[in-house]
Amino acid sequence: MMNNTLITNLKSGLIVSCQALKEEPLFGSEHMVSMALAAEEGGAVGIRANTPNDISAIKNRSSLPVIGLYKKHYSDSDVYITPTIQEVMEVVEAGADFVAIDCTRQKRPQGISLQQFIHQIRYRFPTTAIVADISTFEEGVAAMDLGLDVISTTMSGYTPYSKQQEEPDIDLVSRLSALHRTPVLAEGRISTPEQCVACLHAGAHAVVVGTAITRPQEITRRFVNAIHAGTQA
Repeated sequence: MMNNTLITNLKSGLIVSCQALKEEPLFGSEHMVSMALAAEEGGAVGIRANTPNDISAIKNRSSLPVIGLYKKHYSDSDVYITPTIQEVMEVVEAGADFVAIDCTRQKRPQGISLQQFIHQIRYRFPTTAIVADISTFEEGVAAMDLGLDVISTTMSGYTPYSKQQEEPDIDLVSRLSALHRTPVLAEGRISTPEQCVACLHAGAHAVVVGTAITRPQEITRRFVNAIHAGTQA
């Protein structure tokens, strides 16, 4: 199993998700490294990063632990966060300290079960910490039963059957944390420092924030929408 010190060091801290899609202005490893370094300078305890290129580039420049993932789409599945052992291998080889995988109940690529997938990862990479991205309480419990190292509420609101809301799913964080079984990361739609604190008070081990920090086009849009709403009233 992995070194628990990695998880302990995240306690009550902020993990910044530094990701950009191909169609976004800040796409590219150079930009994501800059984001990660800025997050580190600001006091973040970890980085969440997508693609082997970004993970490797960030690890080469930043001292922070990286939760790595690799978004890939397969025609036979809606699962896209590090969906197969191939993506896991590339994330691990890029130097990620944790690998984040989709642990929802959605059908997986190639028809394998989540339990089979976990077995593949543990067999190939027995010392790598696994972060389970889940969308419901039941999925979180199932991930705990499978012995995953960290649970993250990343997918709440992003599966058809999970709670659809604009606010972070603090109730989900609270229910999973109350089990006192596996550290829980609060992630998803967290846009203010006050919401971060609320998640920690609800029992989150640490908080992950992405869009509100590292996607300036979305930050700008929030301000513009507020201006429009405030001046047209």
